Amino acid sequence: MKRFLTVTTAVAALVAGGQSAQAKDLVVGMFGGSFGKAAQTCHIAPFETASGDTVVVQEGSSSQFAAMVRATGGDSDFDVVYIDNSFAAQLAAEGLLQALDKSKLSHAGELVDGAFGAEDHFVQYQWGATAIAYNPADYPTPPDSWADVFTAAASGKVALPDIAGTAGVHFLIAAALLNGGSIDNLDPGFEAIAKIAPEVKAYYTQADQIISMFERGEISIAPWYPDRAAAAGDAGVPVAIAYPKEGAVGIKVTMVIPEGAGNTDGAYAYIDNALSADVQKCFAENMYAGPVNKDVKLEGAAAKAVPPEMFGKLYFPDPEKIAANVGDWRQRWQREVTK
Repeated sequence: MKRFLTVTTAVAALVAGGQSAQAKDLVVGMFGGSFGKAAQTCHIAPFETASGDTVVVQEGSSSQFAAMVRATGGDSDFDVVYIDNSFAAQLAAEGLLQALDKSKLSHAGELVDGAFGAEDHFVQYQWGATAIAYNPADYPTPPDSWADVFTAAASGKVALPDIAGTAGVHFLIAAALLNGGSIDNLDPGFEAIAKIAPEVKAYYTQADQIISMFERGEISIAPWYPDRAAAAGDAGVPVAIAYPKEGAVGIKVTMVIPEGAGNTDGAYAYIDNALSADVQKCFAENMYAGPVNKDVKLEGAAAKAVPPEMFGKLYFPDPEKIAANVGDWRQRWQREVTK
């Protein structure tokens, strides 16, 4: 369902302050595909109408944005970046993110506990997960365990996320937990994935890359995101989502303001708009993203894709541990999995 939004407090204040008379570009790094379309409807369009600023979008993944922010060394070309919290934690530790001033975010008090990162360098605007996407024709009974991904490998119809992205890190952690390991001991995860690596159909690096594989029947199961799977299903792709009984791996998707941002006032207004209840509801209904504003009530398809009761059952890995170790994990992945 597509719908337009009322102007939220932060954007209205920006207009009242005369910012629209001196319209600026707001450079935003965000994910593409179905995500970008939902962001255009729910985040960008109402902000541009209210503020007079023009949002200039550059699409990419969390890992790509982290690399771009790092490359500019504190003189970022971006004003706002959408990025998963483990990558945000890395950038914060490197001194490349501004600490957010909560007094400039009128909806900060409406958010779930833990929405702000350490020292407020990032704020969560949605929750997601790495769960199990599957073709219902191949699974009349939905898969209910991470073990089903490994069992299906022999069919040659399994796709896995590459460790360059969030889902790949999460699947590695899930594989370790499934086999008696932990985030501090990923050996069982590496060993389990390496065993099925020769039979894996493909490793995807961008979230929407596997849509065509589901469409053509090339794969029947893959660790993937509920929002992407639900949106693809709405578009007629033969794919559905299942939350494994061991627990899906939760994702805190955040927004950050990099050091050196050229339009900081616009960045705060943009982020505050995205945190408001009406915008969060719009995004949940368009993108099946779990809202973090406690005033949002979901129903229908959105509530099915991101069940509110599921939020408390997700396993959220420590972003600081991921940030400190993911470089080594990627090197090991290349040696042992995608060699």
